[in-house]
Amino acid sequence: MFGMFGTKKAVSATGNHMPNVQSQEEMYNKIGRGTLLEGTVTCEGEIRVEGEIDGLLVSKSKVVVGATGLIKGDIKCNIADISGHVKGKIQVSELLFLRSTAQIDGEIFTGKLVVEEGAAINGNCHMGSKVANSSSNTSGAAGKNEQAKVQKAAS
Repeated sequence: MFGMFGTKKAVSATGNHMPNVQSQEEMYNKIGRGTLLEGTVTCEGEIRVEGEIDGLLVSKSKVVVGATGLIKGDIKCNIADISGHVKGKIQVSELLFLRSTAQIDGEIFTGKLVVEEGAAINGNCHMGSKVANSSSNTSGAAGKNEQAKVQKAAS
């Protein structure tokens, strides 16, 4: 429904206006194949990368790196689903999902990790709720224990 001056206003099932509510369409961002962004990319909602980002990517929601996506820099988000290539540190507070075509060259900090057969990780992986929100935790002991668990699960 449109309000004054053509602005979109959300309407509840009862017909009441709900101000300050953004639609899913407004919360979704896409960087298409063949697009290169350099610098810091920050977004409130979900972002899908099929192109290339050379710099920091920060989302308060979900980051999806498609099979053609390339991130040369760090990622910070709540949830990540990666099919492409990331060269940098990944910091995910909740769940990191690495698809079979994922290539990670760098350090991972995540609460939970799911790895499909074929995904490649070249670097350290730190898992658990304590390390997911603290990229400064590089003591190594927790990371080595979690690495052993990941390697055992993959065997």
